[in-house]
Amino acid sequence: MHGEKVDALLTTFIAAALAEAGDRTQLFVIVLAMRFGKPVPILAGLALAALANSLLAAVGGVFVGELINTRALSLLVALALLFAAGGSLIRRSRSRMGEGWRTGAFATAAICLFVLEFGDKTQFLTFALAGRFDSVALAALGATAGIVAANIPAVILGDRLTKLVPVQAIRYVAAALFLVIGFIVAVQALALV
Repeated sequence: MHGEKVDALLTTFIAAALAEAGDRTQLFVIVLAMRFGKPVPILAGLALAALANSLLAAVGGVFVGELINTRALSLLVALALLFAAGGSLIRRSRSRMGEGWRTGAFATAAICLFVLEFGDKTQFLTFALAGRFDSVALAALGATAGIVAANIPAVILGDRLTKLVPVQAIRYVAAALFLVIGFIVAVQALALV
């Protein structure tokens, strides 16, 4: 039982961190870092938004997970992974959301990042993995930690991140990993092997 708890936490952490690499959330965090220059309130707003979205996804995932069988759950996870692969290949542009708002760094980050993450591939992954592991808390915590971890370099480095780190290459590697793992999970769920 202890091993499955670690699996739930670690799997959602890795999936969320990979899904966020070069995603619109990371690009928006760069914009916020350049605008406000205050990493702590931006990270706190990001953490709150990520936790809220991850909890919504995890609750929904566990609810649906109780309604369907193990094979269907595995197919849901495979679909989420394949969706994440496709989403990682889409070129992202910086969002103009929150421009002109008179709110501070925390409120702007929390509100805008909640909206940006709602219905995103990371939320779908969290939904599927929470159902698979039957754990709201661990899936939500793992996903939240993964989202925050992936965005720490963006809030600290700001625009320099895109110059120092090959973000596009990381997105392609993440897409390839999601694609391969999603394909393997789908094949196993369909009992083709």
